Amino acid sequence: MISGRAHVFSRAHINTDEIIPARYLTAHDEAELARHAMEDISKEFVSRVRPGDLIVAGEDFGCGSSREHAVWALRGAGVAAVIATTFARIFFRNALNNGFLAVECPGLAEETSDGDEMELDLEGGVVRNHTTGAIREFTPLTPFVNELLEAGGLLSYVARKREAQA
Repeated sequence: MISGRAHVFSRAHINTDEIIPARYLTAHDEAELARHAMEDISKEFVSRVRPGDLIVAGEDFGCGSSREHAVWALRGAGVAAVIATTFARIFFRNALNNGFLAVECPGLAEETSDGDEMELDLEGGVVRNHTTGAIREFTPLTPFVNELLEAGGLLSYVARKREAQA
């Protein structure tokens, strides 16, 4: 279970340049990138987000350029997961490959407000909004995706598999 406050970005097609503007892509340190996460959409996001909080987003979150920096910026800011109606496939893969949780849950953004207390139950496949009492189901993650996340991402997963074979 993951619990945190919601930061709602319900607009469709939030792109990676809005998640972390291109002017900061020379940085690779997550803490440095975190200082600029979502700043072109919400100047106050970085001052409001706390470790363990959740982003609740609309359709096609993370579209645009393929940049792992978008995942790094959100993770560096303390975001535990992004729950979106849908994800751009490249963002979704970058998230999983970097051990960052991305869950698709249609309709959640329309019924969630900034600051709502949320709980993400990965095993049960539900998101609970403790502020409103709403419960939404989502398709649970596959066992392979859970293994990737547990390992901390694709590189760690492959390293573990190679060690096990040695």
